[in-house]
Amino acid sequence: MIKTQNVTFSYSATQKFHFPDIDCSNGQTLLVTGNSGTGKTTLLHLLGGLLQPTAGNITINNQDILQLNTAKLDAFRGQSIGMILQKSFFIEALSVLDNVLLASWIAKKSKAKEKALSILDNLGLKDHVYKLPSQLSIGQQQRVNIARALINNPSVILADEPTSSLDDENALIVARLLSDLAKEYQSSLIIVTHDQRLKSLFNHQITLS
Repeated sequence: MIKTQNVTFSYSATQKFHFPDIDCSNGQTLLVTGNSGTGKTTLLHLLGGLLQPTAGNITINNQDILQLNTAKLDAFRGQSIGMILQKSFFIEALSVLDNVLLASWIAKKSKAKEKALSILDNLGLKDHVYKLPSQLSIGQQQRVNIARALINNPSVILADEPTSSLDDENALIVARLLSDLAKEYQSSLIIVTHDQRLKSLFNHQITLS
């Protein structure tokens, strides 16, 4: 569950954002759309605790994340928030499996290998777990991103333009897959995108302007 109230953020005196309130329940998907420059990625970084708002409240599973110090916020993010960013940020020397496991190691969760293999299998990557990320297609890399975001059973999944580099068929497959996984894991899923192809898939939407 994720809720926000009166969240604002300022990069400068002339670039200020005032975001709509969000109330996204467990298992629910919220699509956030808007043109470039309307603050979509900024909002996602605020929800993930990567930026601090100028004002307002951000609550995840009844925890006001703005009340956490840096160390506690880092730990909370690792355990409770799965982030799918526009750029993959893989460690290219590590296999697909080890890139997924790294998120688990950082969150200090043990015995995650079987779970990682299971998630990768469910995402159609069973035959690719020991490959390097560079050996995968863009669509396959995006699925690894999803696996990495899910490995710690996050309460919230935040996806930044997850379909922007995909063709029509794969864009819809990835969007539906994310929504289905959010329901399965009972996670709140927030997708920020300018991809108009996704608007017909989700009932819960807000548009930034």
